[in-house]
This record gives sequence, C-alpha cells and structure tokens, in this order.
Amino acid sequence: MSTHANHPFHLVDQSPWPLTGAIGALVTVSGLVKWFHHYNMSLLMLGLLITSLTMIQWWRDITREGTFQGLHTLPVTVGLRWGMILFITSEVFFFISFFWAFFHSSLAPTGELGAIWPPAGITPFNPLQIPLLNTAILLASGITVTWAHHSLMENMHTQSLQGLFFTVILGIYFSILQAYEYVEAPFTISDAVYGSTFFVATGFHGLHVIIGTTFLLVCLLRHSQYHFSSNHHFGFEAAAWYWHFVDVVWLFLYISIYWWGS
Repeated sequence: MSTHANHPFHLVDQSPWPLTGAIGALVTVSGLVKWFHHYNMSLLMLGLLITSLTMIQWWRDITREGTFQGLHTLPVTVGLRWGMILFITSEVFFFISFFWAFFHSSLAPTGELGAIWPPAGITPFNPLQIPLLNTAILLASGITVTWAHHSLMENMHTQSLQGLFFTVILGIYFSILQAYEYVEAPFTISDAVYGSTFFVATGFHGLHVIIGTTFLLVCLLRHSQYHFSSNHHFGFEAAAWYWHFVDVVWLFLYISIYWWGS
C-alpha cells in the first residue's frame, strides 16, 4: 500500500473501479448485441451508465493522487509517459489494419466488385466538401491544442484555457459534421467491402475524436481549477499527444479513402 512508502513509486490502493469497469464493459457489449438483434437499447444504456460512472469516479481518484496527494512523482510520471507512448503505438497498428484492408481491396478489385474501385453502384463522397472542411477543423484544433500546451509551459493560464476551449469546440464541431455526413451517406456499411472499410475506419476515428474531446474537456475543467503547473501537467500532455495522433490518422484517412479512393 502507498501509506507507508519509503520509495518514489506509487503502489495503488485497493479500488472497486476495475471491477465495475469490467462489469460495465460486459453489459455494454451485451447491450450492443441485444440492440443489433432485437432493436432494444435498454441494456446498452445501462452498460453505458455503469461505464460512465466508473470513468468519472476513477478519474476523480487519479486526479486526487496526482494533484492533491503528490503521488505522481518523477519516476511515476516517466512510467505514465511510456504507458501512453505504448498505448498510442498500439492504436497506430489498430488503424494500420483498416488501411491494409482498404488497400488490399482497392488496389486489385475483384470481379464481384466490377473490377473497379469504388465498386460498381457506389457513389463516393466529394472530398472537397465536408471531408475537406473536417480536415481544416482538425488541423486548426492541432494548432489550438499546441497553443494551449505552450501557454501552459510558459505559465500563461488564461491563454492555455482559451486554447483548450477552442480545441474542445472544434472537436465537437468535427463530430457533428461527421454525424451529418453519415446521415446523408449515399451508401451503407453493407455495400460491399467499400462500405465496410469506409465506415469501420472513419467510424473508429470518429470514436477516437469523441474520446479525445472528452479527454481534453476533462483537462479544461482541471486547468480551470489550477490543477496543472508549468512543469507538472502530464495529464494534459497525454491528451495533447492523443489529439495529435487523431489528427495524423485523419490526414491519412482523407488522402487515402476520401481523396484517392474516390
């Protein structure tokens, strides 16, 4: 336990949140299956509620450990950095699998697809409309989160707050536009391998944007409460790394799937 530590490492106390998080994940996945087969979202909503409450309380505990209890020492922070680096690396390979599937099908389209790409009967999105606007939005959000980071390192609290605020707004704007794009899509996920790769790749990216926006919103709330200092703000730094990763993945998605693939 961490109460009588004579070392710089943080040995976490007993916590119920891993158990409730696992239960929430189980109920959520079961709810998804029920929704897909029986068009009933009650179990899914319960799972999302359990998961959300677990996240809020688990993050609350971590915030207390890193901010008020002083448990995130330098060796602990180094470990957290490596953990985030390895997590983002795993996410890179996660998206590589989608790009692999897309290029495998598009570079040599089979006869069932009409031997052309996009497949016969598929009308792709115009890459110069909403996709280009979303590209500009994410590039702008990359600038604002960098502005916030550098302002924080220079002890400019208000400017850092403004940069984070604009980044969150741009992330929400991106998600709204992508949802509108999905509603207006001239094809579905069941329209051959084109629909499958398009919606899986862009859908998982959209999920990552929502997660990153939530990450940055928590940092915005914490920064407004003066939880970060110029030399102790890894929570914000990890969020910035994640957001830049989301930006880069979108650039590859835009160039390959929206522009080249159309």
